[in-house]
Amino acid sequence: MITLNAIVQRSGAAYRAQCGTRLSDHQRRVMHAIEACRTEALGGQVFTCPACQTLRYSYHSCRNRHCPTCQQDAGAAWLTDQQALLLAVPYFLVTFTIPAELRPVARANQAQVYAAMFRASAAALQQVAADPRHLGGQLGMLGVLQTWTRDLRYHPHIHYLIPGVGRTATGQLVFPPAENFLLPMRPLAVLFRAKLRAALRQIPHGTVIPAAVWEHDWVIDCRPVGTGETALKYLAPYIFRVALSNNRLLSADDDQVTFRYRHSDSGENRTSTLPVNTFLDRFMAHILPKGFVKVRYYGFFRPAVRADLRRIQAQLWLLRRHGQFDPGIPQPAALARGAQITPCPVCGIQMQGRHLAPRSARAPPQSVNAPGLA
Repeated sequence: MITLNAIVQRSGAAYRAQCGTRLSDHQRRVMHAIEACRTEALGGQVFTCPACQTLRYSYHSCRNRHCPTCQQDAGAAWLTDQQALLLAVPYFLVTFTIPAELRPVARANQAQVYAAMFRASAAALQQVAADPRHLGGQLGMLGVLQTWTRDLRYHPHIHYLIPGVGRTATGQLVFPPAENFLLPMRPLAVLFRAKLRAALRQIPHGTVIPAAVWEHDWVIDCRPVGTGETALKYLAPYIFRVALSNNRLLSADDDQVTFRYRHSDSGENRTSTLPVNTFLDRFMAHILPKGFVKVRYYGFFRPAVRADLRRIQAQLWLLRRHGQFDPGIPQPAALARGAQITPCPVCGIQMQGRHLAPRSARAPPQSVNAPGLA
């Protein structure tokens, strides 16, 4: 199987030499982590079949959040943890994007611009929602930063998963006027543009943005996505997917890489063939700044006010029980996490495992935020 790890192992050293100082130390550490992932360098385990003595080696993963091999199964665990956040109301996915003219500034100042995008979009949502003419209450929001298009081009945007319910300052629940409507998008776009403009004036190069950027209309997308469970399953890939999953890679050699993607307008599958260094350039553009938090909670979803969330869940349950509210969706159900077993590939009997020491002196990374690998 063709993997990003194999491409980086084969071409990473030459790519880093060509880039020179254009790559940050953090980007280089990420590449080294991907190169070492599931190799002897990180140690692992060897499994022995007690019946036929077949051996199977399983090396440790790097657990870096930018490694597609390590992120394949992370979504299931996250879905289980999010069970406590589910509300029995319709959910919406609201997406904030920035114009193409702002992308060079964003790429040159990633930590500052991404943080400003979060602050401006979240504040705009809460301000419009608080207006009695629209909703009249505070929202609960789960925001996720994504920086790529399907063909790996740089396109930073933020997805917000929002339940269709608000909470007033007195603790009362308020609901949108229709199941498929959350907030008016035009005033939301105007407010987001104004707040982001003010924030970008405080960062390097923020004053050289063309004036036309602030004069044309900005577009914000809002669409209903069904129940809480459906919405979480929809959003999980955005949280744990890196810019390119391994199953989209079609071919790779020393000169070029071919991968498939779905065209956003037509919906048809297409292929893109790039020189290997161009391919790595596109991938490296999506390495997040060290320590940057790409998933953020706002309103009554914030961890510090989870007691408010529990009260909202109880209020919705009482309203539904007494027939005062019917969202037309089932109550949230538990999301189960399956156990992992290692069967023998020859005879099918469960294999017995023992640890392998890493080839290097250090232990394998223990978290995605381990020093040098985040």
